[in-house]
Amino acid sequence: MEEHPILEKTQSEKKFYILGDARVLNTKAPAIFSSIMKKADIKGSYEPFVITPGKLGDAVKEIRLMNVAGANVTIPYKESIIPYLDDLSEGATIIGSINTIVTVGNKLKGYNTNAIGFMDSLKDAGLDVAGKSVLVFGTGGAARAVVFILNWVRANPILITGRSQGKINAITKQIGGQSISLSTLPDSPLPVNLVVNATSVSSPGESPELAALVQQLQLPNCEMVIDLNYGRSRNFWQDMAQSKGIPFMDGLSSLANQAKRTFALWTGIDINHEDVLAAIQDASTAAD
Repeated sequence: MEEHPILEKTQSEKKFYILGDARVLNTKAPAIFSSIMKKADIKGSYEPFVITPGKLGDAVKEIRLMNVAGANVTIPYKESIIPYLDDLSEGATIIGSINTIVTVGNKLKGYNTNAIGFMDSLKDAGLDVAGKSVLVFGTGGAARAVVFILNWVRANPILITGRSQGKINAITKQIGGQSISLSTLPDSPLPVNLVVNATSVSSPGESPELAALVQQLQLPNCEMVIDLNYGRSRNFWQDMAQSKGIPFMDGLSSLANQAKRTFALWTGIDINHEDVLAAIQDASTAAD
């Protein structure tokens, strides 16, 4: 059973942070977790922590001195922060990417709840991918987590595509899956049952080239398209799925599940799933 040091600390206020580059100032995570903390009757703060390039090691030292109860890690530090931690969960070790830090005594332990959150979202959708073919877009930490959990639930084959062949090769070597060239995808029908976008790109304006390529995909056997992003006013993954009559799911369910898992690691409290969804939706409404 995991230790939950937050419950053992005597100070009334608990400190939580989300670590990232300047983009972390735009995240909705503080609003989401502050709402969850209030619902769970935990007093404290959850704030963005901007880490400038080249200062990751110094930032982790500062986090240690601040005696935080836990932290989230977002782009671009999910992989590069690992050498500065004391320990990793088994899943995080295999994935090579973390999104959650738990303070255990005076040590920092890294976890990856992206993977288990994605698995939970598959269950929420009633989707059993054992023995089914999956096409994963992306080569970053989110993609690594998706490929890891797809291997875990015995999806086969798992095809991975993206702009960096070197990163794809690293994923297939360390975690599993097979490489498929991005440029050849529209050339013929793809015999895949599930498509997962694990990139950060969903709006046409973010990448007109990828939007055009995705619209050309031939997916005669596809049962669902999943985009790990959510809240975009225009989503070319959703547009593609609707044009082909394929069910679509955005990243809201996965985000809620990983937040639920993260909060349990920090506190030992299994927060109600509906409360997490409500916190996310409230944060989204407030940001609009």
